[in-house]
Amino acid sequence: MKIKKIIAVLTAVLVSMVVFAGGIFVFRYQRTSDERLPDRYGTEIVRLQSSEDKDGDGIDDQTDILQGALMYVGTHPKYKSRYYQTGYPNDGYGVCTDVVAYALQNAGYDLMELVAQDIQENPDGYDIDQPDKKIDFRRVRNLKVYFADTAIPLTTSLADIEQWQGGDIVIFESHIGIVSDRRNADGVPYVIHHNDPFQKSYEEDILESRGNIVGHYRVSE
Repeated sequence: MKIKKIIAVLTAVLVSMVVFAGGIFVFRYQRTSDERLPDRYGTEIVRLQSSEDKDGDGIDDQTDILQGALMYVGTHPKYKSRYYQTGYPNDGYGVCTDVVAYALQNAGYDLMELVAQDIQENPDGYDIDQPDKKIDFRRVRNLKVYFADTAIPLTTSLADIEQWQGGDIVIFESHIGIVSDRRNADGVPYVIHHNDPFQKSYEEDILESRGNIVGHYRVSE
C-alpha cells in the first residue's frame, strides 16, 4: 500500500513538473521583448559620434547603427535559422547576425555585398569552398574575419568602459551583437542581440557573464 502511495505521489509531482515546464515553454517561446533596460550607471560617459555619415541622412554612422539595431528588434523577429533567396530575412524570422546586418543597413552599409566582396578579395582568410553571398554574411565565423579585415579594432577588456560605445559591434566565440548606449550599475554596456527563441529581452546585460568576447569593432571613426 505504501508503495502505491509513493508511486502516486511521484506521478503527481512528475505531472506537475511537466505542466510547469510546458507553461514556461508556451510563455517564453518566441516572445522576446523589445522593452529597453534602464540606464543604471550614475556617471556620465560622453557618447561617441562618428565623423562619417555613409548614407547621407544627417545622422552619423555610430548613431545610425545603434538606431538600426533598435528598430530591427522593435519588429520582434522570431529566432530561426533559414536560408533566404533574398539574403536578408523578410518573413519575421532571424538570427544574431541579422541584428548586425540590419543595423549596418540602416547606416548605409550592405553587409551582404561587403562580405561577398571581402571573400572574393581575401579567400584564404575565410576557408570557404563555395561562397554564397546570400548566407555567408549571416555566419558568425565569416563576420569574425570580415570585421577583422575592415573595421576598427577595439579593446575586448571591460576594464575601460569608456571604450565601449553604443553602436559598436561585439563578437563572442559563436555569437554577435550590437553594443547598447545604456549601461549597468558598473558602467558596462548592455548588448542588443538575438540568441535563441527563449530569450527574455533583445537588450541584455551579458558582456560580463558570457566571458568569451573575441572581437570588438567600430565601423567608422
